[in-house]
Amino acid sequence: MQPVVDLDWWRRRADRVVLADVRWYLDGRSGREAYERGHLPGAVFVDLDRRLAGAATPEDGRHPLPDPEVFADGMAATGIGDDDTVVAYDDDCGVIAARLVWMLRVTGHEAALLDGGLTACEGPLEIGWVRRPPAVFTPRPWPPERLASIDDAADPANVVLDARNRDRYSGEHEPVDPRAGHIPGARSVPCRENVDELGRLLPVKELRKRFRAAGLSDDVSAVSYCGSGVTACHTLLALEHAGLRPGRLYAGSWSQYSSRPDRPVATGG
Repeated sequence: MQPVVDLDWWRRRADRVVLADVRWYLDGRSGREAYERGHLPGAVFVDLDRRLAGAATPEDGRHPLPDPEVFADGMAATGIGDDDTVVAYDDDCGVIAARLVWMLRVTGHEAALLDGGLTACEGPLEIGWVRRPPAVFTPRPWPPERLASIDDAADPANVVLDARNRDRYSGEHEPVDPRAGHIPGARSVPCRENVDELGRLLPVKELRKRFRAAGLSDDVSAVSYCGSGVTACHTLLALEHAGLRPGRLYAGSWSQYSSRPDRPVATGG
């Protein structure tokens, strides 16, 4: 299954796909409340903090990957089963929903982002909650070949992509993490610039041009990081969509790295 599908693809299969709303906001607004006020018809809500992340600690970061059993329990309680196909969306270019899609895909499940997200869909929204019956979701370990460590992210031999906005990369603005700046040697490739003004993913040719300018080729894989390992998943899906080698997620990301006083920090462009 392709990592990104459009509205027509979803509509043709709506009765066979689980639609997942994965809204979350760095500024503290409630994704759950936004979902209750209006969501795509039939969509279930997936809580990033409860279902897609472990406990936040300085040692592990703000959104470390949960234990596979915790992830499986969360999916089962939401009504997502082993054999379900999931299409996820948000209202932020897909950069939040990408976390769920990436987690499902690397553990062998069928999942994709809805291109354009909430804003791509016309018509009335559904209010309140959608509840699906509990499902069976089998825990599967996170594949080590799709993950990067803090040392991998700091290794100049790797092509390391920073998915945060450019002002956070440069150190001009840091709203939440202990130190401002970026991992020395990392290249700034903001995930929100992977999409156009309508929030739809750029054409493959343009994506490949962006990633090649950052040092990637067909023979080189990337290490992707962001603030806490969430929006970095959008970069990884965009790489896959562009036909480039699968990258690795540095799950601890800047929230972990910047908490280590022994780690050097770079600022500027």
